[in-house]
Amino acid sequence: MTDTILVLTEDTLAESDVQHIVGLHPDESLAYQVLVPADTDRPLIPWIVDALSMGELREAWDRATGHEPSRTQARRTAAEQISGSVAAFAAVGRDATGVVTEDDPLPALHGAVAGGGVREVVVVTYPHMVADTFHTDWASRAREELQVPVLHLYSGTSELG
Repeated sequence: MTDTILVLTEDTLAESDVQHIVGLHPDESLAYQVLVPADTDRPLIPWIVDALSMGELREAWDRATGHEPSRTQARRTAAEQISGSVAAFAAVGRDATGVVTEDDPLPALHGAVAGGGVREVVVVTYPHMVADTFHTDWASRAREELQVPVLHLYSGTSELG
């Protein structure tokens, strides 16, 4: 059975993200599984703070005025992000699969780890000032709940979360 690296992300993985992930174990044959939540329920204040800190004024305004994606739209977006991420792994010669999870991806991580064969979890997100500061982000929660190593990378950079 091939060891699996679970990759939890909130967006399509950039080429640099995939390079960093594959670079963790460059000489090993591993399976990669990309998990992307169908995000329909974002906490209002932390999300607006994050959007404003990244200069995303339009997104902050849309969220503040109650524009959440529908469940169907969120699942479609997540599936597109998985497709792009799987293609990025293929571009570097690695096989990957993908799964759309619910808003809270932790139950999906639990299920995958319980199924066996998961070596580690790599969480790739944009910086989230509030969640990262108070350790309520996905990576912090996964570190507390799972019995495998968890690495948190900030999307498009080599910075650790």
